[in-house]
Amino acid sequence: MTTPADDLPELIRALHDESAYDHRVESIELVETHISWVLLTGSFAYKIKKPVNFAFVDFSTLERRKAFCDEEIRLNRRLAPSIYLGVVPIGGSASRPVIGALPAIEYAVKMRQFPPAERLDRRLARGTVTERDLRELGARIGRFHASLEPAAETTRLGSLAIVIRTVLNNLHELEAVATDRDLAAIEPIRAWTETQCVTLNEAFARRKSQGAIRECHGDLHLENLVYLEGAIAAFDALEFDPELRWVDVMSEAGFLMMDLIAHDHGELAYSFANRYFETTGDYSGLEVLTFYIVYRALVRAKVAALRERQSTSQAEAPRPAYIEHARRLCAPRRTLLLITHGLSGSGKTTLTDGLIGRLGAIRVRSDLERKRLHGIAENADSGSGIAAGLYSRASSEQTYAALARYAGCGLRAGIDMIVDAAFLHRAERDAFRALAERNRAAFVILDCTSPEAVLAERVRHRKAQRSDASEADESVLAHQLASHEPLVRDEADAAVRIDTSLSPDLAGIVDRISRLRAT
Repeated sequence: MTTPADDLPELIRALHDESAYDHRVESIELVETHISWVLLTGSFAYKIKKPVNFAFVDFSTLERRKAFCDEEIRLNRRLAPSIYLGVVPIGGSASRPVIGALPAIEYAVKMRQFPPAERLDRRLARGTVTERDLRELGARIGRFHASLEPAAETTRLGSLAIVIRTVLNNLHELEAVATDRDLAAIEPIRAWTETQCVTLNEAFARRKSQGAIRECHGDLHLENLVYLEGAIAAFDALEFDPELRWVDVMSEAGFLMMDLIAHDHGELAYSFANRYFETTGDYSGLEVLTFYIVYRALVRAKVAALRERQSTSQAEAPRPAYIEHARRLCAPRRTLLLITHGLSGSGKTTLTDGLIGRLGAIRVRSDLERKRLHGIAENADSGSGIAAGLYSRASSEQTYAALARYAGCGLRAGIDMIVDAAFLHRAERDAFRALAERNRAAFVILDCTSPEAVLAERVRHRKAQRSDASEADESVLAHQLASHEPLVRDEADAAVRIDTSLSPDLAGIVDRISRLRAT
């Protein structure tokens, strides 16, 4: 939004004078939102909170504005410490202000200014964002969430009542500003949302008891992410309402997934999400993920509609298809359960790496979850022997049970799932076929093969590099060759067989999976 210069408060007009600052000023530009002014000076930016009192925020006194400035610094230094420099007083008078002087007539959050072109939404529009970037961000956000203290069981933050109230209030607010066309599309989304609020009642309570409610960033979408010093940093955390910040971590992870998909970058969304889940192991959260993605899509749809109403520009950028994305998620669809089959070194993980984004699926890996169940780091060596330790019969049964539990959570939430494991025994494969049938999902086996010499070389190389969760060596491979149970005829009918010693045709593989899925 833009306020005419003559209508700006005297202080904000006066801060357009270079003499107010204690550093060199290249130029002064004002960015305005409904609750703040941000003055850009070249090297630094100064964010001043407006003296407003709305239903959702009260900045009406100097003391409250100072407290919220402090809160903004505390929250944002967790993920963007190099941007958020501190709270500075503004002294002098409204007509001749001095940054840094006391007594304060106002306060500002001082930030290191960054090039607007480095914001993630703008980099995305230029095509300069990679899957690797989003995998790294997924790991970073996963570690951040894991470092946070869970909300106390006794607090109302993250309670069922607050979750439902927040989601339904947002729907009401969106409907108040939506066009007639959007209202027609929102109607089935509202019906789905109200049903889910009942269906997921126990899941919401379980998530809170499991410690999933944490003090998150609160507003993790593309416009609040920026490339900085070779990595993506999250800024502008939501400081003014704890109820919107103390949320299920799935709500936050789902927010960025949604925004990437709505901007037609599903491959980046699933690169982010899969690395996030690999980092946290929070696959049980899949049961509420779709609900939160739909909610976040409607949040952004509301913001976009409000911006369109407030804008005076005749050349607005097209609004991302937030409502359409939410509508698709609410529509009934047949999910996919894809399992891998192959000996150690057969390229199961490498191949599914390339399929995750193309299929729009969440993958769960046996090598990672086996170690997580035993409290062992991803690339650590457990020293387990063949069919012993982590690889004993009991441990393997426990691992496959966890994989099935997580895959079931995803399928019930309408999410396509990939289970990356060896599946060398018929009984293991049959159990997952039955899981797919119980959830009315399509069942496909990705059968990964390579010549024995290639398998042995890959296993040797991986073991020497110590860069993967798998601990298989040549003795393990020999044991597998002697004991595995190949696919039989009825399984082959549901299989896509791939020679991974050749360069994979990923588009062709997706097409073959899609044809099997449709049968």
